[in-house]
Amino acid sequence: MFYNKLEYLTELTKYLNLTELLGATLDIYYSSWLSWLFTPLIVVSLLPGIIIIMFYITSSLLYIYKLHRRRLLDAYDKDIWDAGRKVVSAMWDALGWIWHGYEIHGIENIPSGGALLVYYHGALPIDFYYICSHILLYEGRLINPVGDRFLFKIPGWSSLLEAFGVIPGTVQSCATLLRKGNLLAIAPGGVYEAQLGDHNYEVLWRQRLGFAKVAIEAKVPIIPIFTRNIREAFRSFNICQSFWHWLYQKTHLPLAPIYGGFPVKLTTFIGSAIPYDESHTPESLVKLVTQNMNEMIANHQPKPGNILRAIKERFTLHKKN
Repeated sequence: MFYNKLEYLTELTKYLNLTELLGATLDIYYSSWLSWLFTPLIVVSLLPGIIIIMFYITSSLLYIYKLHRRRLLDAYDKDIWDAGRKVVSAMWDALGWIWHGYEIHGIENIPSGGALLVYYHGALPIDFYYICSHILLYEGRLINPVGDRFLFKIPGWSSLLEAFGVIPGTVQSCATLLRKGNLLAIAPGGVYEAQLGDHNYEVLWRQRLGFAKVAIEAKVPIIPIFTRNIREAFRSFNICQSFWHWLYQKTHLPLAPIYGGFPVKLTTFIGSAIPYDESHTPESLVKLVTQNMNEMIANHQPKPGNILRAIKERFTLHKKN
C-alpha cells in the first residue's frame, strides 16, 4: 500500500514536471508566433509615423526660425527663410539617402529660367520632398509646389508651407511666378491619383487642363518627372476602391488609409523639356505631356510594381535605366 502511494506520487511529480516543461515550451512558441505576426505591422506603421513627426519637426524649426529672424537679418541678405530651408532640406536629403538610397537623374534637363515641373503623384509623394531638397541644396534653386487647398488647413503647417513657397495657385498667379524665372511644380493627378492609383502606375489626370494653361500663359517649357518604385515605398488601401472613389468625390480629401515606409530604392528621372509652342492648345499639350509621362513610366518602371523587388534593388547593385 505504501509503495503504491509512493509510485503514484513519483508518477504525479513526473507528470507535473512534464506539464510545466510543455507549458514553457508552448509559451516560447506562442511568443515567437506573436512576434512573427506583429513585427511586419510594427515595421510598416513605423516610417509613416516618422514622416509625420518629421513634418512637425520641420515646421517647428521653421517657426522658431521665423520668430528669431529679426536677430538674423544682418547675417542674411536673401529672403528670411533661406537658412531655415537649407537646414530642413539637409534633413530630408539625408533621409532619402539613408532609407531609400535616393538618386536623381536628368537635373541637366531643367533650364536656368522658368519651367513647369509636372510629376507623377505617389500615395505619399516623398520623392517630391527629396527632389525639392536635393535641387535646393545642390543647385541653389527653390521649387514652388502647387498644393491642394486642404494642406493650408492642417494645424501647425503654416511655417512649412510659407518657407517652401507652396501655393494653392490660380492660372494667373502661377504664370506670374514662372515669368520671373522660377520653378513651379504641379502633380496633375493630385490627391485623386495619390489615393486611387496603384502598383500598375496608371496616370490618373482626368483630363485636367490647368497645368497646360499655366505653361501656355507663361510661355515656359514643361519638364516631366517620374520616380521609379514610388508606389512601393507607400501604398494606398485599394480594397473597396469604389467606396474610396465615392468618398473622394464627396470630400476631395485624402481619407483612404496609406501604409508602407518600405526601404525601397527610389530613383527620380527628370525627362527632356517639352518646349513652349504657340500652336499648342491646352488639350493638345495635356495629351503630349501625358504621352511623355506614360513613356517614362514604361521605360523606367517594371509593372506591376513589386515591393520585394524594389527592396532588393535598394540593397543590390543595378544598372541605371
